[in-house]
Amino acid sequence: MESPRIVLDTNSLLQILGARSPYHFLFSEFLKEHYVLCVSTEILFEYEEILRKKASPSAADLFLKVISRSRNVIRKDPFFRLGIIKQDPDDNKFVDCAFLSQADYIVTDDAHFSDASQSPFPRFKVVGLDEFAEMIKNKHNC
Repeated sequence: MESPRIVLDTNSLLQILGARSPYHFLFSEFLKEHYVLCVSTEILFEYEEILRKKASPSAADLFLKVISRSRNVIRKDPFFRLGIIKQDPDDNKFVDCAFLSQADYIVTDDAHFSDASQSPFPRFKVVGLDEFAEMIKNKHNC
């Protein structure tokens, strides 16, 4: 069975990286290549910016090095804008990346993504962090 491809919203990324977070095991599962992370340059810039603010510059640098060296990362830079999310257009970078990389899921707890899940085209499966964590636990007996 193929590993699921996901696009990870920045807030979900922060929860996965937090050492005391109940979702931290998902970062270990990423390192074990139990899922594929789909990113774009725009997403990586946002990850870096937020990690520098919320953690530290060294944590941001380390995470970006891990991403750049991981075999289970798909990097696609959209040359178009679908413009599906109206409430927070900045979130469209995640939808565009998911479409171009043929992601199975967008993982987020952000309510703005309801626009993407209700769009007739392209169809996206938007799941919350709890649901994704359960999927990974069930698949790999974490």
